[in-house]
Amino acid sequence: MTFLSKGSALPANIRRPGYDQDRLKPGILHIGLGAFHRAHQAVYTQRALEVQFGDWGIVAVNLRSPEPVEALAAQDGLYSITVRSEAGDSLEVLGATVDWICAAKDGQRVLDYLADPAIRIVTMTVSEKAYGLHPVTGGLDHNHAAVAHDLANPHKPSGVLGFIVEGLALRHAAGLKPFTVLCCDNLPANGRVIQRLVLDMARTRGTGLAEWIEREGAFPCSMVDRIVPAATEETRRRAASLLGVDDRLALDTEPFLQWVIEDRFVEGRPSWEAGGAIFAENVEPYEKMKLRLLNGSHTLLAHLGILNGLDYIREVMAVPELAAKARKHMEEVVSTLDPVPGIDLPAYIDELLARFANPTIAHRNIQISLDTTQKLPQRLLAPAIDALTQGERADATAYAVGTWMAAVRKRGDCDDPRRAEVLAAAQGMEPSDPSASFFALPGLFPEQLKEARNWRDQINASIREHQVI
Repeated sequence: MTFLSKGSALPANIRRPGYDQDRLKPGILHIGLGAFHRAHQAVYTQRALEVQFGDWGIVAVNLRSPEPVEALAAQDGLYSITVRSEAGDSLEVLGATVDWICAAKDGQRVLDYLADPAIRIVTMTVSEKAYGLHPVTGGLDHNHAAVAHDLANPHKPSGVLGFIVEGLALRHAAGLKPFTVLCCDNLPANGRVIQRLVLDMARTRGTGLAEWIEREGAFPCSMVDRIVPAATEETRRRAASLLGVDDRLALDTEPFLQWVIEDRFVEGRPSWEAGGAIFAENVEPYEKMKLRLLNGSHTLLAHLGILNGLDYIREVMAVPELAAKARKHMEEVVSTLDPVPGIDLPAYIDELLARFANPTIAHRNIQISLDTTQKLPQRLLAPAIDALTQGERADATAYAVGTWMAAVRKRGDCDDPRRAEVLAAAQGMEPSDPSASFFALPGLFPEQLKEARNWRDQINASIREHQVI
């Protein structure tokens, strides 16, 4: 069987790009060529191009792995997504990507694009841990491997911040406008966070670069949402049966799709609203809603699954008492949210539970549990602080944190940038105060939570309930 390409004769029922791909020119550079980008921002960009064509083709950059880059090259930039639900499957071919680069192999070509005035927006999905955010200061972590490399080698960067700062420096030197930097990772106030980190790195150059970026640049905040499981051989076999050709980049995803963006751009943007994107003056209420309700309960469910020997979120949701814990978590955390324009929060909670239970989506608990120490602050610790400040007990967040600790203890492993520390804490649990070893991890728990004895007691009760010590 041959691979998907522009010359592929596809079945008539397959949705294909509704524009002339050969006329499409670069306008966006995206860093982080993972599944989420391909099933989210690329979909919105395809919809925008179909409604209002323009020079908004995507240059897809992967920082490390060459595999997805090579697969895109072999398939003329095409790949498919299958939207799955109980109502049936529908498949679409995406074609908004016009070039593809592995930065580890050809960093200079990435910099050439970043210096090109045709690139007006840089988007990123690289995960929270990639930015080098210091857990205590909230600024640049000079001990982060990529940050340290890029500070020492500013003209040959390897990390996301290094490429952005060097790209902006090249434009500054050439008298060009900066590109808009649009973060699409799950960080609270992500635009402001990335701006602070970029400015921190730019200030080390001492050439007026940071002042120019702060004056002329734009770092809009955004909130993204779609469940996109890691692809499997079954994913690829199903896509091939529908396409009639192989697709090494095939993905499954759910029908739900959401993107809320602060409308602040230096030199225009695609008509992303054509795909349903919401442009808002203030993204924070949507962002807190998603991080605390969806992501927080997802973290809880994933670790409940690990504790109960279940592989997928859908399997956890099929156990009524476990699904009930997710609802209880959300119904407690909702008190820490601000009003969200246009959103009925009880209906949103019902919709989340239905999405989690979608029997056609195979979202692995191990995948969701990745990098939990990077995710706890925004998903569970921030709502805990808000609840305690409001005079509430915050039992649900304590239960979720204790569930994470218990799952690490039971599994005896985790995939986390602080893996060695976390495993040592799990192994060092004492029956009298099992969470104490985790609270001793530097920079993870804020002082307010360390001092909240009742909340810590609830965490210990959660650990004991899971019977891991």
